[in-house]
Amino acid sequence: MYIEELTLTNYRNYNKLTVSFDQKINVIIGENAQGKTNLMESVYVLAFTKSHRTPRDKELIKWDAEYGKIEGRVFKRNQSIPLEVVLSNKGKKVKFNHIEQKRLSEYVGSMNIVMFAPEDLNLVKGSPQERRKFIDMEIGQTQPVYIHHLTQYQRILKERNALLKDLQRQFITDSTMLHVYTEQLIEHASIILERRFLFLNKLRKWANPIHEGISQGKELLNIDYNASVNVSEAMNSEKIRMVYEQHFKNIENKEIDRGTTLIGPHRDDLVFTVNDKNVQTYGSQGQQRTTALSLKLAEIELIYEEVGEYPILLLDDVLSELDDHRQSHLLNTIQGKVQTFVTTTSIDGIAHDTISQAEIFTIHDGQLVEER
Repeated sequence: MYIEELTLTNYRNYNKLTVSFDQKINVIIGENAQGKTNLMESVYVLAFTKSHRTPRDKELIKWDAEYGKIEGRVFKRNQSIPLEVVLSNKGKKVKFNHIEQKRLSEYVGSMNIVMFAPEDLNLVKGSPQERRKFIDMEIGQTQPVYIHHLTQYQRILKERNALLKDLQRQFITDSTMLHVYTEQLIEHASIILERRFLFLNKLRKWANPIHEGISQGKELLNIDYNASVNVSEAMNSEKIRMVYEQHFKNIENKEIDRGTTLIGPHRDDLVFTVNDKNVQTYGSQGQQRTTALSLKLAEIELIYEEVGEYPILLLDDVLSELDDHRQSHLLNTIQGKVQTFVTTTSIDGIAHDTISQAEIFTIHDGQLVEER
């Protein structure tokens, strides 16, 4: 899988840009604030229909423009497929092979990508929200129905929390509607949890040996799921549902007192251990970075296993954050099999055959020029 061509119209600092890319490695060199990250972000939006940097779509549209558009041609399963995302004040529209998709969940997964940026190094030591986002985005790429359940869960959760606030303030006293929301929430929560468990099992299979390889056999990585209820990965969605039902009954009064939903996938977390020590709390910066890198490289292999083609890899100003050993391991892993986009201010410090064979572009003020 690879991007053949990308066209941006009124996107961030780009008026109009059309560019063709190499199937293997594409390096974009430029100073800060010239549009490197905007270009990478546009590929991310083309895949996921939303940015990894802001929840507000209007920020993606060039100043004073009425709309912004991202178009791409993706070579996938031996055919060239046009993709399109249009952003405007009226909302967003997406097209797959020139056909508008009514639901975003029907579009996501059309192009698989893995993004690795400096902020992803915080995946290990950052907030639980960052780790939940990581797992949700990756499952959604290969299982679009997961996005449907997650979207419905978030909608019901918002409505349930609003009702709990009203019950807390005694604006209403009848809890009948709360039971309806709880039943609906459990329906989606149990499926979400089952899918997360299955994903995590596959992620471990790839991440653990990768981490061992990067650490030259000195470290063993393990990934555990820290749920807000007493469930195990051996449970199917029906058993998980039963656990949720009992827990929600037990804490109903506490939830009304607090005015919020106290359990569910939105409160879960991932726990990373290296040599049986919690790397989030006790790991060195090097161990934390190795863990983050292992997760990203595992994503690449996991997606290949799921869809039969390697995803597109975006390395946004991240090589300079890795030491020579981790940098070499990353580039050796992707060499020859993954279309990769690398942004950097300079390639002088990157000594690797992969970069020497790359297509080189320079960028200045939203203008992209192919150097070789």
